[in-house]
Amino acid sequence: MRHAKSDWSVESNTDFERPLSIRGEKAARLMGKWLKKNYHEIERIICSPALRAKQTCHRIIKELGIAGNNVYLESEIYEASLDHLLAIISQHSKDVRTLLLIGHNPGLDQLLCYLSKTPPPITTSGKLLTTAALAILDYGNTPITTNPHQARLQKLIRPEALQV
Repeated sequence: MRHAKSDWSVESNTDFERPLSIRGEKAARLMGKWLKKNYHEIERIICSPALRAKQTCHRIIKELGIAGNNVYLESEIYEASLDHLLAIISQHSKDVRTLLLIGHNPGLDQLLCYLSKTPPPITTSGKLLTTAALAILDYGNTPITTNPHQARLQKLIRPEALQV
């Protein structure tokens, strides 16, 4: 999952400290509700420590009713390369069937294309993971792996598709 929309109007010291916008807060809650309705159990959440990612994560776990001890902050997710993201997944996927990674682009776009068996759909404006977008990858009966093109892209949901 990519973090929700950040607020560029806020005077923050760094990109790392930029908070969610009102639109981002709403989108994160909406995605959390969608996850609760459609995917009941997430065993582990790995999140970037950047403020906007942590705020997205907080709204997701609040909607899901997940305890905070299932959330791990990984500094490597912020500005992560594909290799760093793969290493994080390898480290955290042992003995879990469901893993949620909350981070940033362009790394998450690269990760999705790398893991998915088929090319993921882009928006009409040419974007893949828009803010607060969530890609559900399915490995079937096999464990989560970081081998290329092993996961079936079960769903790519963007908050715009859920708004009425």
